[in-house]
Amino acid sequence: MSEETIIRTAVVTGGSRGIGRAVCIQLAKQGCNVVVNYCHGEAAAAETVALCKAENADAVAVQADVSTAEGCKALFEQAVNAFGRVDILVNNAGNHCKKFIWDMTVDDYKRVLDVHLVGAFALTKAFVPQMKEQGHGRIIFQASMTSYIGQPQVAGYSTAKAGYLGLIHTLTAELAEYGITVNAIAPGWIDTPMFHKATDNDPPRLAKIMGRIPAKSVGDPMDVGMCAAFLCSDAARYISGTCIPVDGGALIGF
Repeated sequence: MSEETIIRTAVVTGGSRGIGRAVCIQLAKQGCNVVVNYCHGEAAAAETVALCKAENADAVAVQADVSTAEGCKALFEQAVNAFGRVDILVNNAGNHCKKFIWDMTVDDYKRVLDVHLVGAFALTKAFVPQMKEQGHGRIIFQASMTSYIGQPQVAGYSTAKAGYLGLIHTLTAELAEYGITVNAIAPGWIDTPMFHKATDNDPPRLAKIMGRIPAKSVGDPMDVGMCAAFLCSDAARYISGTCIPVDGGALIGF
C-alpha cells in the first residue's frame, strides 16, 4: 500500500462531547478513521460516532478509563483491532476538582494528575511503539490557559496542564527522528456546556473573561478541532514541540 492510500486512524480520548467531539468531527472530515474514547456517557459517544460517519468516515466508540494502565492498554488494543493501526493520538480526557488549596486533599490533587498527566503519559507510551515502527505518528495534548496563567481553585488541573509543556518538549526530542510529532493546543474560553456552567449565573466572572479577550467573543469547539486537524495533517509535518493557543488573543489580552 502506498503512502498516499493509507487511511489514518485517530484515537481521541474524551471524544464524546464538547471539544473532544469537535476534534473527532474535524479528523473525520480529514478522512481519518476515528476511535471515540469515553469513560462515561455511552449515548453521547454513539452520537459522536454518528456525526463522524456523516462525514463519510468510519468510526467506533470505545469505553476505557485512561487514568489506569489497564484502560490505556485496552484502548490501544481495541483501536488496533478495529482499524489495524493508529496514527494519531489526541489526549483530551480530563476531569476537574474546583477547590481552594486549603480545601483540597492530597488525594484530590493526585486524582486530577492521574487523569490528565499520568494517564496521558501512560496512553502515549502505549501507542508510541507502533508509531515508531511505522515511521509516522501525530500526538496532541490538550493543554489550557492554565498552562500559562494563574487561576484560583484549579491547582491539580493547572499543574497537569503546565506539565504537558515539559512533556511535549521531551517527547519531541525523543521521537522526532521517527516521524512522530508531539504538540499541544491551549484552548481559551470555548462555548461548551462547561463554560456555561461556570458563567451563566456569574455575570461578574463572564464580564471579566470577555474583557480579557481581544476577539470580543468566546471560541467555538470547532476552532480547537480545526487546529487539531491541522497539527495532524501533512501540512504540520515539520512542527513539533510547540503549544498553540486557540484563545482569540486572550493570553496577551489586557
